[in-house]
Amino acid sequence: MAPFGSKVPLAEPSWYQNLNTPYYNASHVAWRAKLRDFFEKEVEPIVDDWDKQASMNNHAACGEYVKRMYAKSAQYGILPACVGKPWPGKYTSAAEPEGYDYFHELINVDEGTRAGGGIAWAMMGGLGIGMPPVLNFGVPGDRALQDRVVRECLAGEKIICLCITEPGAGSDVANLACTAEDKGDHFLVNGNKKWITNGIYADYFTVAVRTGPPGSAHKGLSMLLIERNSSPGITTSKMDCMGVWPSGTTYIEFDNVKVPKKNVVGRVGDGFKQIMYNFNHERWLLAAQAARMARTCVEESIAFARSRRTFGKFLIEHQAIQHKIGEMARQCEGLQAWLENVTFQMNTMSKEEQNRKLGGHIALLKLSSSRVAEFCASNAMQVLGGAGYTRSGKGTKVERIYREVKAYAIPGGSEEIMLNLAAGQFGFVTRRAPDPRDKIIKQLKDELKRVHSKI
Repeated sequence: MAPFGSKVPLAEPSWYQNLNTPYYNASHVAWRAKLRDFFEKEVEPIVDDWDKQASMNNHAACGEYVKRMYAKSAQYGILPACVGKPWPGKYTSAAEPEGYDYFHELINVDEGTRAGGGIAWAMMGGLGIGMPPVLNFGVPGDRALQDRVVRECLAGEKIICLCITEPGAGSDVANLACTAEDKGDHFLVNGNKKWITNGIYADYFTVAVRTGPPGSAHKGLSMLLIERNSSPGITTSKMDCMGVWPSGTTYIEFDNVKVPKKNVVGRVGDGFKQIMYNFNHERWLLAAQAARMARTCVEESIAFARSRRTFGKFLIEHQAIQHKIGEMARQCEGLQAWLENVTFQMNTMSKEEQNRKLGGHIALLKLSSSRVAEFCASNAMQVLGGAGYTRSGKGTKVERIYREVKAYAIPGGSEEIMLNLAAGQFGFVTRRAPDPRDKIIKQLKDELKRVHSKI
């Protein structure tokens, strides 16, 4: 394949660099060119101002940028790729790339993150995780609603978001507290959702709620598709976060919101399964984004070091800088190879098989991607020095990525949760050593029973 993209060494994945690949073909090449054209023409020129307006809480300006990006990406025919495989041809007239697979989606994520994590989240963090439950499980009680919502969102006319995380529950999904009380022909929804991507801009909310009684844990969860305009009682407030500002991280309050029962996604009581069903895909998306952000740090470091003079020579001539960048690039190349291997596995498995086999692998991939991105952002900041510390000029991208890396180490399952998940998925512990406290506890319980029997 012919070289593509940046001429800076290691600034692009290896198959962009005229190296052989077992994963990509002519269809992927054409899709890559289409995406690069879209993001360079329509998105990159507005990124800096979008970030600035978001930092100033100019919601009107940011809302216009979001709507513009959604509308333009739909016109280019690339928005449907945000919801994963299979191509949602039933709901869109956009042409499906030949042989559409997860590598097409990987290119979509990779190219979309060159402009920054906040932009990727603005486009993929809402639609990419808010729409799959509707597509995968449907809205059986109102197929017309399902059809309308999916078509409008894939056409870039409306925005959807996923509402799971709450002030008191994130990865611990079974303890979600937002309730949907059965009122006969409708549910009455009360509760809060926090750190919701695109929430402030959303027209539709895919919401995890508790329809079961208190203490019902994972068995008492359901999902509802809620329309903002026809559901009074919804308040959305943008949260002031460390990074990914263009994505509109939101705090949502549901106050006695009436939701028709026909708006249930799938079946009542299946919410936990629906939430878990897409977690692997979401974490894979985050890993792909972090991989590109890390690579951008390599590109920006080399480009800057080649132009900056210190002590009578270019910065890139200093061995310490060469080694620093080499370490960054080494980790990026390893991460990319792992990411593409997991993507290949996804291509050869059904969704059910992916969820059964890849949970631990994707957990470790996500963990590694956030740590590589953080390593590269920190080292790029050192290479750029004052320029990297400045929110303008040559250090703009690195400064932005440095602020955004924690959005990959925490959301979608923190690094610590990913390690615990992987340990469980791979069965690290095959047997547990006896705990001497268990014997004491049993003796106390037996004694308590004897006391009760005498009373």
